[in-house]
Order: sequence, then C-alpha cells, then structure tokens
Amino acid sequence: MFKFVLWICAIVVLFTIINTGGGSVSLGPGVKAPDEPLQTLIPSAVSFYHRGSELTPLADYSLKAKVLSKKKYKSGPGSGVCPVDFALGWGNMSDEEVLEKIEIRQSGRFFYWSTKDFPIERQEIIKSCSNVHLIPATDMVESVLNEVKAGQIIYLDGKLVKVKSPDGWNAVSSLTRTDSGGGACEVLYVENAFRSGI
Repeated sequence: MFKFVLWICAIVVLFTIINTGGGSVSLGPGVKAPDEPLQTLIPSAVSFYHRGSELTPLADYSLKAKVLSKKKYKSGPGSGVCPVDFALGWGNMSDEEVLEKIEIRQSGRFFYWSTKDFPIERQEIIKSCSNVHLIPATDMVESVLNEVKAGQIIYLDGKLVKVKSPDGWNAVSSLTRTDSGGGACEVLYVENAFRSGI
C-alpha cells in the first residue's frame, strides 16, 4: 500500500512538472530586468499564415523580462497556434523582494495578481508586467519556451500580431503597457528566444 501511495505521488509530481514547465527557480533579490519592452509600430504590414492561422503584424517588439508564471495550453481555442502564455515582469516586477508580496496566477488565457500589502504602487505593477500569448515561429523557439521555468529571465524578440484562427480564437495584441483586463494581453509572434537564470 505504501509503495502504491508513493507511485501515485510520483505521478502527480511528474504531471505538475510537465504542465508548469519544470517548476521554478529563484535568482534572489534585486531588479533583474530593468528596462521596459521596446516597441516600434509597423505602419503597413502584410498578413501571413502560420500553423493554419492568419497573423497580421502590428509592431516589432523585444524585451528582457522575468517569467512570473507560465501556462501551457494543449487543447482549446488557439492552442494549435499559441501553445503557451507567460506572465512577464520587468522593472520592480523583476525583483523577488517585491514579488514575494504579490500572488500571481494564470487561468483561461488571463493573468491575475493580488496583494494584501502593496510593495510598490498599483499603477507601477500594472505597467511593469503583462500576460503574453506566445506564438513560436519555429520548433527551436518552441523548444526554448517549453524549457523556460518560472523565475528565469527570458529574452524575446518578434512581432506583436493580430490573430485569426480557424478554431475561432481571434486575438489582437495590446500595444500599450498601461492597460489591464480584457484585451490587455500582448500577442507575440516569437522569432528569437533566449533564457538565463538556470
């Protein structure tokens, strides 16, 4: 009976690791990603198809950020073209002394945060983190995204896009860092991805 319980526990742990991207890492206190994302609007862009979905570029976009949370989507609308979301933080939202006072979770393509004792101003939290829907441009990029753990620093480069998916998942990327709620997520076609902070 004891061996059976251990076997069940091992399966639960393995399932959790697979679905969260392998747990999390701690990099210690201090701002690890000081700069805001860089964004340049694309005045006129040609749509293209990727994984069966129509993508329309809206802006060039690059950032270095701390992965606050990670959520994979293996089924449901959009999962074919956009299999993973990262909640990302920069500035003070990349400092673990700040983050330890903020509860963060992801569900249903949304990112939620809450705190009982604001370590920084509310507006600074809003403008220094975001839920990003990630569309890997290549299998290599997707492999990097799958290996990333919460807590690590990730470098992403690509294009913010509008998506029309055949399964009905239509999304338009936010183009500002000061919004929140529905429509505030970035939708990023990731052309390059690098991680650090193993």
